[in-house]
Amino acid sequence: MKVLGIGDNVVDKYVHLGVMYPGGNALNFSVFAKKLGADAAFVGVFGDDREARHVERALNELEIDISRCRHHRGENGCARVTLENGDRVFLGSNEGGVTRLNPLSLSEEDRSYIREFAVMHTGLYSHTGHLLPELQSLGVPVSFDFSDDFEEAEVERHIPYVDFAFFSCSHMSEEETIRYIQTKRAREGQIIVATRGSDRAVAFDGARLYYQAPELVEAVDTMGAGDSFIAAFLLRYLKDRNIQAAMEEGSRFAAASCLVEGSFGFGVSYE
Repeated sequence: MKVLGIGDNVVDKYVHLGVMYPGGNALNFSVFAKKLGADAAFVGVFGDDREARHVERALNELEIDISRCRHHRGENGCARVTLENGDRVFLGSNEGGVTRLNPLSLSEEDRSYIREFAVMHTGLYSHTGHLLPELQSLGVPVSFDFSDDFEEAEVERHIPYVDFAFFSCSHMSEEETIRYIQTKRAREGQIIVATRGSDRAVAFDGARLYYQAPELVEAVDTMGAGDSFIAAFLLRYLKDRNIQAAMEEGSRFAAASCLVEGSFGFGVSYE
């Protein structure tokens, strides 16, 4: 199965360690899909600094196709984080760096390339909202992560164009989460999934609700847990169209990712 992450790449700088790790929602999806056995690619924008070079080295080592990526002068995406009892806490960022300053536009070659994939994933921090109508028109299912700080205007603008919508709803009760995802489903065939941290996740396909408790582990680092859930969910769902099995696979893989430093390792010191 060929899958594509399109959008953000960053380095997560752990200020308490002086170590930076590759990450970013779209990039993490590609990496986790690769670890699960898919043929994964990533399309995004790299800067020309040490941070960008480190991310590219990691992707090359993992044998993820980055041949359609862009390069611009300036800072790569970068976030500052710390850990509190294994939970990642964001301290600030450059809001995507060159990814924000140089929004992706698609050539005909890009469009032909994307049509080769079984699914593509992007998200709120990918600076790809302007591309969603065009991406949907390519005939490849679109997955979108609205994360946990989604705003209603963004949701209403983006959700009609996606086949899979993911929300992080640990700030809501289960009842609030259910009401929310039931009201946000925008069209037939769309699946909406809400993860809720250490509480059970909920999915809605327009006909019924699906629930899945997380696998609880002594977390080393929760960075990338949501992205790993998404990757595992999508790959399993596309295999047999079984939402419950996809929820179970997402929970299992997310728990395993919490035992890894950074989103997927590859930490190096920074100054």
